[in-house]
Amino acid sequence: MSSYLRFLLIGLVVFWLLLSGFWDNTLLLVLGAASVLLVTYLAFRIERVYPLLSLTRMLYRLPQYTAWLFLEVIKTNVDVVKCIWLPGRYPISPALAIVPMTQQTRVGKTIYANSITLTPGTVTVRLEQGGHLLVHALTEEGIVDLRAGAMDLRVTELEEKRS
Repeated sequence: MSSYLRFLLIGLVVFWLLLSGFWDNTLLLVLGAASVLLVTYLAFRIERVYPLLSLTRMLYRLPQYTAWLFLEVIKTNVDVVKCIWLPGRYPISPALAIVPMTQQTRVGKTIYANSITLTPGTVTVRLEQGGHLLVHALTEEGIVDLRAGAMDLRVTELEEKRS
C-alpha cells in the first residue's frame, strides 16, 4: 500500500471519528470502518488508472486558474444582467455551436466543460467526437469568446505536465 493510501486511510478514520461522535455504538463503528475501507479501495483503483503524480501537479496550478475563472464568472454575470435589464440595448441572441478543445486528459476535458457551464450565459450540452464541445450560449458574443480560446488555453496549461 502506498504512503498516499495509508495517509488517506488514517485521515478518513480520524475524520470520521471526530465528526461522528459515536465511539461506543458498535454498529456505527462497523459501518464507519466499512465506508472508510470502501473509499480507500476506490481511491486505490482510481490511482492505478490516474496516477496521483499528474493530479498533484495539476493541483498546484489550480488556485491561479480558479482565481481567473472567478473573474470570468463575474464579468459574464455582468453581461447576463445587462441582457436582462436592458434587452433593447443588449439583445439576447441564443446560439448553439461546436467549440474546439485541446485538452488531452479526461480531467482536463471535464474541467473545461464544467468551466464553460459555470460561466453565466453558457452551458456545455455534450462532448462531440473529435475533441469538440456542443455549447449553448445566451448571446453570439459568448460563442465568439469561447472560440477565441482563452479558457481552452488556460485549462490546457493547467493539465500540461511540467518536469
